Amino acid sequence: MEFIRNHTRKGASARRLASVTAVVAAVALLAGCASDTGTNTGTDSGAGGGTDGDLSITFIPKQLNNPYTDVVLGGGEAGAEEAGFAATEVVGPLEASASSQVSFINAETQAGTSVIVIAANDPDAVGPALEEARAAGAKIVAFDSDTNPKYRDVFISQVVAKDVALIQVELIAEQIGGSGEIAILSATANATNQNEWIKFMEEELAANPAYKDITLVAKVYGDDDDTKSFQEAQGLMQAYPNLKGIISPTTVGIAATARYLSTSEYKGKVALTGLGLPNEMRPFVKDETVTAFALWDPAQLGYVAAFAGKALADGDMTGAEGDTFEAGELGEREVGADGIVIVGPPTVFDAANIDEYDF
Repeated sequence: MEFIRNHTRKGASARRLASVTAVVAAVALLAGCASDTGTNTGTDSGAGGGTDGDLSITFIPKQLNNPYTDVVLGGGEAGAEEAGFAATEVVGPLEASASSQVSFINAETQAGTSVIVIAANDPDAVGPALEEARAAGAKIVAFDSDTNPKYRDVFISQVVAKDVALIQVELIAEQIGGSGEIAILSATANATNQNEWIKFMEEELAANPAYKDITLVAKVYGDDDDTKSFQEAQGLMQAYPNLKGIISPTTVGIAATARYLSTSEYKGKVALTGLGLPNEMRPFVKDETVTAFALWDPAQLGYVAAFAGKALADGDMTGAEGDTFEAGELGEREVGADGIVIVGPPTVFDAANIDEYDF
């Protein structure tokens, strides 16, 4: 099955990103399988595994019914199929709280799942459950948002964390003219990826003379919930009337904030950047609510995670620094320090290029 297509760029110079077919199929499947209990089952619901021809993989995202997550999972399911897993499932909570993933991990342990791929809402809350899963023989791959490293075999990271932070600081500085008050609207307070990016942002703002006139006045959390993120954006403007910019390093948060700004008196006065999906952010770039934002290819994150899980389950690697594995059409990947595998660099989207992307 071909994973990388020329589906996201129009014109002669095509970018190699994830297959629209895989993503659309995954989204449709996820939507059709969502249950009132918060469980979502993907392809081939048979569980268990252990022999080479009977390996199973389950993806546990931070929350279901999240557009960014849908794209990641589409890549994950495509990768799992190509890697040769006999069964693939997607399960998870409908709300991104610290302990909401524990019951799903426990269920996968009881089912004898070979590989659990998880984006942790909290790095430690999932720890005991993951330890039980590993004791039962499961390999643990963290992706998107890391667990405490002692609870997993490898972590598939979108990009170098500091690079994600620096590009967002650079973008907001450009958009506010290098001076003024800014705020951060994040996801959950315990999300490891968000907190690491924010830490690097704060360090860069404090240490780089180019940003000496920029003041970070607030950090708020929308819990990757559209309504709460919208309300938090509204609250920021009420609490900080001199606010000149907002960084939202979460696709839910940036879209909700853009929607609020686009119909408010602050449109064109308060800059917004962060991490967003081109398809969600396109209207706000077109109407000049947003100038520029960034992201990586989300589908590649899930795709690489699936192949890492297969290599672990097959015994081709242990997750030690220097281990390598083949990630299908994305080629060989190497495990770095602390068991981290980097997928690829971020891309900046603006009015000049946003129509070239479709995810």
